[in-house]
Amino acid sequence: MTYEQILSDIKKRIYYPIYFLMGEESFFIDSISDELENTILDEAERSFNQVVIYGSDVDGVKDIITQARAFPMMGEYLVVIVKEAQNVKDIESLADYLDKLPSTTILIINYKYKKLDKRRALAKYVDKKGVLFESKKLYDDNIPNWIVKYLETKKYSITPKAAQMLADFLGNDLHKVRNELEKLMVAVPATKRIDDVDVEYNIGISKDFNVFELQKAIGSKNLVKATQIINYFGDNPNDNPIFMTIVVLYGYYTKLLKLHFSKDKSKNTLATVLGVNPFFVNDYLEAARNYSWVDCMNSIAVLREFDMKSKGYNSTSDISQKELYREMLYKLVNF
Repeated sequence: MTYEQILSDIKKRIYYPIYFLMGEESFFIDSISDELENTILDEAERSFNQVVIYGSDVDGVKDIITQARAFPMMGEYLVVIVKEAQNVKDIESLADYLDKLPSTTILIINYKYKKLDKRRALAKYVDKKGVLFESKKLYDDNIPNWIVKYLETKKYSITPKAAQMLADFLGNDLHKVRNELEKLMVAVPATKRIDDVDVEYNIGISKDFNVFELQKAIGSKNLVKATQIINYFGDNPNDNPIFMTIVVLYGYYTKLLKLHFSKDKSKNTLATVLGVNPFFVNDYLEAARNYSWVDCMNSIAVLREFDMKSKGYNSTSDISQKELYREMLYKLVNF
């Protein structure tokens, strides 16, 4: 069952006896768990019929089962939420007890950064009788689209450039991204499409001097603009650490390589292959005309070199980040 299907069922008040929420991305686990915690019971019922347990505070599965075997007081459900369940060492033994729990119990297990062996009894039972959800980390390429969809659920919209700016600046920490989106939704009316000016004013990301604009300037061989951005980054190193810029540029050149080796160069196909909004495909096509696949490989080698230098390898300790930026840019555009 997908994240969206689970939330849809919760809104329809369709519940399952057990939810086992596992995986690397804590955001989806927290979102589902919070929705269940705030929806199944009303505020008055929660005082009597909702129990929150932390995996680090229990001796094992038997402590969880003791709570889950109770019956609700003057209500339809007893809700037992186990947070940090990855700290429960004998979690697999839960399979021995689930069939014996009252039908009035809803058990919610938050099992972060790990996952069950789907060949074993617990995973098989949950998959058959309840919800077994694996929360996977999103790749950086997927973040702009996730931003667009998240805002759509809140009846907001955003321009492709603004979504990409946020993704480049915030990375794939969805909790952090969500918090910044909440700020935008407070500041910008739902009737207005969020754009790069809104992002600059409310989040503090420059609409003209950011990694998105840097890769665009490099791709079009606009050395003047690229130098201006690099100088801005060098003057503001805390907001623009070079290692983060290198990560984004690495992804950029990787996309250019994919474009070079894609047999179908239609706009929609390339958007899918590159994992970008179709709005940006022309920028990549222009960059591909300026940089051969060999140039892209050489650029990736340059990025690796400066990643090492930024960490103190093969570099003098007194070289500034601004000087590293300038040297890196010179090598990237001179092929």
